[in-house]
Amino acid sequence: MKGPMVLTVSQLNTYLRAVIEEDDHLSSVFVCGEISNFTNHIRSGHWYFSLKDENSILKAVMFRTANQRLRFRPESGMRVIVRGRIGVFERDGVYQLYAEDMQPDGTGALALAFEQLRRRLEAEGLFRAERKKTLPPFPATIGVITSPTGAARRDIENVLGRRFPAANILFAPVLVQGENAPEQLAAAVARMNRDGRADVIIIGRGGGSAEELWAFNDERVVRAVAASEIPVISAVGHETDVTLCDFAADRRAPTPSAAAELAVPEMRTLQAQFISFRSRMKSAAVHLLEARTRELALLAARPVLKSPEGMLNVAEQRLDDVVERLNRAGNRLVDGQTQRLAQLAGKLHALSPLQVLSRGYAAVRKDGEWLSDGGDLQPGDGVTIRFCDGEADCTVTRVRSMEE
Repeated sequence: MKGPMVLTVSQLNTYLRAVIEEDDHLSSVFVCGEISNFTNHIRSGHWYFSLKDENSILKAVMFRTANQRLRFRPESGMRVIVRGRIGVFERDGVYQLYAEDMQPDGTGALALAFEQLRRRLEAEGLFRAERKKTLPPFPATIGVITSPTGAARRDIENVLGRRFPAANILFAPVLVQGENAPEQLAAAVARMNRDGRADVIIIGRGGGSAEELWAFNDERVVRAVAASEIPVISAVGHETDVTLCDFAADRRAPTPSAAAELAVPEMRTLQAQFISFRSRMKSAAVHLLEARTRELALLAARPVLKSPEGMLNVAEQRLDDVVERLNRAGNRLVDGQTQRLAQLAGKLHALSPLQVLSRGYAAVRKDGEWLSDGGDLQPGDGVTIRFCDGEADCTVTRVRSMEE
């Protein structure tokens, strides 16, 4: 009787792997669960995570070649439906799900990818209202970025030609769907900014499915539109279609035709406004001219203009009267001052030393100074006596006070 077969761990894991991988039921399975412990291996690009429900957990891996095809970014806590195969990782002796595709459970992949990117770019401030630029009122050149064969180009050209034929169109033909479309759209926006001829840019396309419009949700396109120094009008799809390009643009138009209407004024409206302005200016000029004419007539009717000689005579008469009054006032002032001067002169004459001397008095001077007190003299002093008509040099022989 043979004994039990003894296997190494590697042999057993290899056997289990073969058993599992040969099971057709496990070669392609769809598993629904909640993602947990999601890890993005930066170096290899592989994703490692687990799927769990209320009772169990299943390890899973999604290699880079498979996860590059996903539109959205998985996150822990997200419910998904994963398609793949069950296999055994021999080294660790665990079975796991090798994911080949993944879809959000209950929400479309495109819708989820749209919302994830929208939240991230919004957090960066790319959609803030203060970043929006004002559209120029009278653009000379309109940059148009769209498919060369689509209806959007014809619609834009027709509207621009009808509304504002003076504007030039700078056309940049690009793909508007497919893998190469985002790169071409972003490059066209950057190229128009470098060129600098366009005053405003219209970027867009006609309607389509979410997949067909997806190029306008690409991060490269959204960032190029947000970074544009030239104002950008986004016109993608129909009125109900919304893309991230619409959020980043300075203005959103529901259709390409509406974008062309936003970009330029209507020539007929401008002409009507011009005619109205011209009429109002003419009317204002006529009213102003009539008012100035009336003012001139009133001025011309004034006496000073009708008979300037008479006005001059009246002014001369007034001047003569003023001069006469000034002369009288001046004479009165001079007479008064002359009389006052005479009075003062009389007073001064009465107080004059010469007048006093003429009455028999004399003045004594000693050493050049006039004396008023006999106590300043001594016998033998030489003095000069001043009379009203001359002087005498004398010598003092005796000094007496009035009491003696």
